[in-house]
Amino acid sequence: MTSPAPSYRLIGFALSAAGAMLFAIKGVLIKLIYRYGIDTTSLLAMRMVLAVPVFAVVGAVQWRRTAREARPNAVTIALAGAVGVLGYYVSSWLDFQGLQTLDAQLERLILFTYPFFVILFGRVLFGHPLRAHALIGAGLSYLGLLVMFAGAPARMTPAMLLGGGLVFTAAMSFALYQLFARELILRCGAALFTAIAMAAAGVAALVGFGLTHDPGDLIAPHAAWGLIVALAVFSTIVPAFLMSAGTARIGAQGTAIVGTISPIVTIVVAVIILDEPFGWPEAIGTACVLGGVGLFSLIESRPRYVTEEEGPA
Repeated sequence: MTSPAPSYRLIGFALSAAGAMLFAIKGVLIKLIYRYGIDTTSLLAMRMVLAVPVFAVVGAVQWRRTAREARPNAVTIALAGAVGVLGYYVSSWLDFQGLQTLDAQLERLILFTYPFFVILFGRVLFGHPLRAHALIGAGLSYLGLLVMFAGAPARMTPAMLLGGGLVFTAAMSFALYQLFARELILRCGAALFTAIAMAAAGVAALVGFGLTHDPGDLIAPHAAWGLIVALAVFSTIVPAFLMSAGTARIGAQGTAIVGTISPIVTIVVAVIILDEPFGWPEAIGTACVLGGVGLFSLIESRPRYVTEEEGPA
C-alpha cells in the first residue's frame, strides 16, 4: 500500500511550521508581561481564562457536527483531557516558571530538546523506528542550537540553571504529550481533540490558581492586557489547532523536527523586541537548524511505499 500523497504531508509540515512559529513568540511575550510583576501561576490562569471559552465553543460545534456513532467515548475524552493537562498545563507551567530567570533565546534552546525525547520515548514506549534521516536532521538542529549559546557560559548562573532544569522537564513532558496525542487526534479529530485538551488544561490551571492565590491576583495592570490577549490568541489558541492538525498528518516525530524552526523565530523577535544579543554563534546555529529542518522535511515529504509484511511506518 502507499503512504499519503506528498501534498497531504506537505500541508502537515506547513501547519506544524506555522504553529511552531506562533508558539515561538510566546517566550518574548511572557518576558514582556513579567515586567508588570505578574507571577507564573497568575499569568497561566489569565491565559486560560481568555482561551478556554474559545476552545469550549469550538468543541461544542465540532461535537454537534460529528455523527453520533463517530463521537469519542467517555474513555477517549478522559484520555484527551489528561494528555492536555500534561502538555498544556504541566509543561506550560514549568516553561513559564523557567522564563522567570532565563532569556527567551535560551529558553527556546532548552525547550527544543523535546524532539530528541519524542524520538527516544517513541522508540522505548511504542517501538517507533529510528530512521537515519530523522536522527541526522535532529542532530544537525541540536548542534546548531548548541552553537548559538556555547560562547556565553557566563549566563549560566545558579538561578539560570534552576530555570533551565524546569524548562528541560517541560521539554520531556511536552514530548510525551506529542506521542500520546496523535492516536487521540485520529480518534477525535484535530479540532475536537484540541478543544478537549486545552479546556482540561485550562480547568487545571484555574484550579491551581484557586488553591494558591486570591481572586484579586487575576487583575493585571491595564498596560499588560494587550500582551496577555496576544499570548492567549496568537501563542495559545491559533497554534494549538495548527499543531494538532499538523501532527495528525505527519506524526509526532515530523512535528518535532519541523518545530525546531521555532528557535529561529524566537531569536529574531527577541533580538528586535528584547534587545538580546546576536553574533556569529547565533548565525552559524541558525544555518544548522534550518539545514536540519530542511533535510528532514524534504525526505519525509517524498512518497514512501511499504510492503504488506513491513506494515506502515
